[in-house]
Amino acid sequence: QVQLVESGGGLVQPGGSLRLSCAASGSIFSPNFMGWYRQAPGKEREFVASIYKGGTTTYADSVKGRFTISRDNAKNTVDLQINSLKPEDTAVYYCYARWNMDVNLWGQGTQVTVSS
Repeated sequence: QVQLVESGGGLVQPGGSLRLSCAASGSIFSPNFMGWYRQAPGKEREFVASIYKGGTTTYADSVKGRFTISRDNAKNTVDLQINSLKPEDTAVYYCYARWNMDVNLWGQGTQVTVSS
């Protein structure tokens, strides 16, 4: 019943910004852990940013200072504000949520393309 629904991807010029959103639709309880991962063509899926229910955040070194993750525990949503986009940021961005060690979900992904 619970699904992760992502939105906000698109085509942006280098230096531009995007705001990605993810909603844990149908979730009664707020996920303990939520995060964003990305996968570029021909590469493995990699960690981007995460945030715990209490607000603790972690970022990959490649996005520190440019990306900001936030969440709304009441709405069970997580956002990723992406600034100063670079061509190497081009990837499919996936939302991830974990309620406990046995219950977790991945979203379908949203495409972010950075090109002039």
